[in-house]
Amino acid sequence: MISSTDIRKGMILKLDGKLYSVMDYQHVAKGNKRSYVQAKLRNLKDGGQREERLRSGDKVEQVFVEQTSMEYLYQDRNEYVFMNTETNEQVSLMRDMVEDALPYMIPNVQVKINFHDGKALGIQLPTTVDLKIVETEPGLKGATVTNVFKPAKTETGLVVPVPPFINNGEMIRVDTRDGRYVERVKS
Repeated sequence: MISSTDIRKGMILKLDGKLYSVMDYQHVAKGNKRSYVQAKLRNLKDGGQREERLRSGDKVEQVFVEQTSMEYLYQDRNEYVFMNTETNEQVSLMRDMVEDALPYMIPNVQVKINFHDGKALGIQLPTTVDLKIVETEPGLKGATVTNVFKPAKTETGLVVPVPPFINNGEMIRVDTRDGRYVERVKS
């Protein structure tokens, strides 16, 4: 059991006998009133979402999951296929289980898949991924200003604000936690 104030994004919690993944959370403290945690949860069985308000100090059950490193292979309709690189065992996950990760998933990316009682619950992306720019405005020669950005569309469809010196066809590193540009990647 953990305190509601210890809830973090990505944790698996057991509420009312069901498993939920924490999609987002916010600790709210309003003046003299009691503080609370507002959590957005996804039911791991049916994909449904719900909001839960927990008072500070409430106890919730955290479920520990087994993480297995796997490689994303391909999409087959609404299923996404991953392979354990040690055993070559393949696992298919439905679209709703990987929906939040899709803008960062390219073939051969290494992810961790969470398992509980032998059942896949979802994936955990690496902190950063390298994506190719497929559409952006032409770069400016000598542009070195770092606080000016332009939109750039990546190979997965994700639009990332990038510095003006980035051109079509270049690889960039993107932070998967917030979708921010990190750096240009040398090929």
